[in-house]
Amino acid sequence: MKTFWVVLLILSATSLGGVLLKRNVPKGWLTRFGVHLVITAMALYALNFSGWVTGWYVPLNPFTIGTVALLGLPGIALVLGLQWTLLV
Repeated sequence: MKTFWVVLLILSATSLGGVLLKRNVPKGWLTRFGVHLVITAMALYALNFSGWVTGWYVPLNPFTIGTVALLGLPGIALVLGLQWTLLV
């Protein structure tokens, strides 16, 4: 089962990389994305340690931070939903 998820992750990352390389990306996108990553990390940290959501913990790692940075608030719901689905 883990092999399936690893293959799916590799295919998704490769596809995303292909889309990013084929597009004409405006200047400064990397800086904006970096700022989004930092803000996302701070928001997840605040969510985890503020007590707003009791009983849940979103790990701070590159995958969760990247997911939430790309998807925004629905990304937090996605991570929590995946966590709930896989742990229950």
